[in-house]
Formats: sequence, structure tokens, C-alpha cells
Amino acid sequence: MRKASRNVGMYTLTHKSKLHKRTPPRSRPARTIVTRSQSTFSGCCFHKLPSEVFDLVLDELSVLEISVFSMVSKEITRYVANYISTLAWRNKMIIQSFHRSTCLEQRFTVGRYRDLGLLFKRCTLLLPTKDRLKFIFSKFSQIPCFMLEQCLTPDCIGFSSYGVFLQTLIAGWDELECNRVFSFLCDLTNLLQKTETVITGKPGVRWYQELQLRLFCRQVLLDPWPNQPDCQFWLTQLLKPWPMVSQAHLLFILYGPLRPEGILGWQDLVERGLPHSALWDLARAILLLFGKPEVKDWTTNSMLTILEEIIVIPQPWHVENVARLLVLCGSSLCYTVLASKAVNGRLLEISRLIVYIILVCEKDGYHMSWAVKLVQQICKVFSSPPERFRFIQQLENMFSEVTREIFEFSVAGNHLEDRDTFQTLCILLDSSARFHTKFLHMFLK
Repeated sequence: MRKASRNVGMYTLTHKSKLHKRTPPRSRPARTIVTRSQSTFSGCCFHKLPSEVFDLVLDELSVLEISVFSMVSKEITRYVANYISTLAWRNKMIIQSFHRSTCLEQRFTVGRYRDLGLLFKRCTLLLPTKDRLKFIFSKFSQIPCFMLEQCLTPDCIGFSSYGVFLQTLIAGWDELECNRVFSFLCDLTNLLQKTETVITGKPGVRWYQELQLRLFCRQVLLDPWPNQPDCQFWLTQLLKPWPMVSQAHLLFILYGPLRPEGILGWQDLVERGLPHSALWDLARAILLLFGKPEVKDWTTNSMLTILEEIIVIPQPWHVENVARLLVLCGSSLCYTVLASKAVNGRLLEISRLIVYIILVCEKDGYHMSWAVKLVQQICKVFSSPPERFRFIQQLENMFSEVTREIFEFSVAGNHLEDRDTFQTLCILLDSSARFHTKFLHMFLK
């Protein structure tokens, strides 16, 4: 009995092995290599869910949570990209009302677009730049408040929300990709054609188009960037397509002073002296372009040309405004402008500018020693003692001439401005005394 049972066992084992050997090798299941992303998706519970149920899960997530979830795997990224393309999700999550009444509502809207920028940045990582931009902006191209000259509401925060979205989306992109973004936005918004229409027209005639261009460029492309190099890049892109005269015109539109009613103060700069707050943005833009060596294709001649063009738009500015702009631009740029005029023999113009620079220093609270050092530097431009003496003599004569002009204007009539003019005269006399005290002290040391 024992032998028989062993034989049966042996026979059974042998029989099975023979059957196994007879199986053709080709009939074995083929081995497949599973990638990490595939194994991640197939190993989780989501692949077992119907797409309708998966959508319900995504419906419960915030925009920021979906952006994090989209980075789990390639399959999840593709699914999320399809999910956020649906009309239902867009109507629910993409805010299209930008006329919020409270600060809290405005902060919520801007925060939502910051999160949307992060979501679209993450779920399009696998696409080429051109395809990414097409996919992303196809979802926002129909929003009126994102387009030039489409929204008439004065307190609309559409451009600000758009700027935060764009800044979040392209943060960290290299210069080539940002060039493509600028070209894409120009095509999408017809920006270059609208800019040309404004900068080739008479200043102030198309005031609404000027304001729209300013708001779009400032709030979407320029102001959202906290770092100067990024802002330099976008400002350079905006100016580069145009000749110098048009660049000056565009700079004024973007950074020139605004009147209380919200339009550009073209004529104000011609008629009267403006406070330093009205010219600070323009000075900051000039420093952004010419105050840093990293800016490409901008030379000293470019800077001088653009400055010369700006101060005659729409007509020659009041001299006090020219002087205040130079003071705000700082020592280096101010000296460069004055030295250039000195080399070209424009003594009368330099002398008048310096007198008003001294007046601005007294009005705005700058140290008079700064103006004294500036005059000392200009003196060194002249190669011979007679030329230096002629410059100092012209400067002193100009003090007398400007004083007489302001006095005659103050006694000419009974205008409301007479009090301000007389005050300016008093400040000029004080500034002259302070300047000459510092100037003489420098030579008596």
C-alpha cells in the first residue's frame, strides 16, 4: 500500500511537469514595464472610480488643493486639465465679476486669481510654452474686464487680478519664454496696434484710450513684479518696438502725472510747477531704464534723447518741473544731463535749470550742499578758468533774472495764484542765500 501511494504521487507529479513542459513558451503572458507614474495612479483608489464620481471628489477641492493634486502623476495632470476645461467648472471657479464694493471682496478675488495662476502653471507643466499659453488663455480670453477698452467701470479690479494671475503663472520662466508670453499677449489683446494709435495721436485727445493703455500695462505687466529686473524686462518690451520720440510719449502715458478726475495731466506740466509726488513715478521709470547697467540696448545717448523728448510733451514744460524731475532722478543722471548741455555750450539753459534746481531743493527739503557739489562738478567740465568764470557769471545773472520774472508776475494782477507766486519768490530768495552761503563756505575752507 505504501509503495502504491508513492507511485501514485510520483506519477501525478511527473504528469504535471510534463504537461507544463508541453506548454509553448510563446503562450506565456508577456512581461510589461510599469512606469512610476503609472504605478502611482494604478495603485491608488482613483482609477477604480467612475469619472463622474471622480469629478464629485474634485468638486469638493479648492483651486489651491486641485493645483497640488494635479502634480501626483501624469494621468492625474491630464485628468485635471480636462476637468478645469469644462464649462461648469469655469463658471463656478473663475470669477468674472470685478466690480467689488468692499476691500475684503477685492482681496478674495485677487487671491483667487493668484491660486488660479498656480493651478494653470502646474497642470500645464508637460506642455510646450506655445501650447501652454493657448490652453491657459483660451479660458480667459472672453472675460471683458481683461480686455482693453471693454470695461467702463472706473474702480474695476480686472486688470489687477489679471496681473496677479500672469505674475504667478510665469514666475521663474526664462527670458525666451517671457518673450513668447509678450508676443502672445500682444496678439491676443491687439496691444501694439492700440499703442500705436495712442502714441501717434495728439496728447490728450484720446484720453480714454490713453488711460486704458496705462492701466493695462501698469497693472498687468509692470506693477505686479516686486523685483526690478522683471519690471525692467517688461518695460523694455513695451518701449522697444518704437522710435525714441514715441518711447518718450509712451513713458509719459505709463508714468506721467494723473489729474484728480483720472486723466493724464499733459497741460499741467506746461502751465505750473507740480509737487514731487506727481513726478515720482516718471522719475522711477527713468531710473529703472538708465540707472542699472543690466538693462540691455540703453545708452547714455538714448537716455538724453528720451529726456529731451519727454520735457517738451505736449509743449516745453515749466522749468520747475524739469528741475524737479532731474532732482528726483538723482545725482548721476542729473549731472549727466547738465554736463551734456555744458559740453554743447548751452550756458543759458544750464544756468536757468540750476537756479530752479536750487529752488526745488529749498522747497522739497533737500540739502543745499547737494546743489553746491553739483555746480562744482559742472565747473570741472569747462577746461579753462575763463570758461568757468563765464559759467559762474551766467549763473549769478540768472538768479537776478528769475527773481525779477517771479516778482513781476506776482505784481502783474490780482489772481488767486499771486499768493503762491509771492511765496515762491520768498523761497527763491531764501534758497539763493542758502546756496551762496554754502558755496562761499566751500571756497573758504
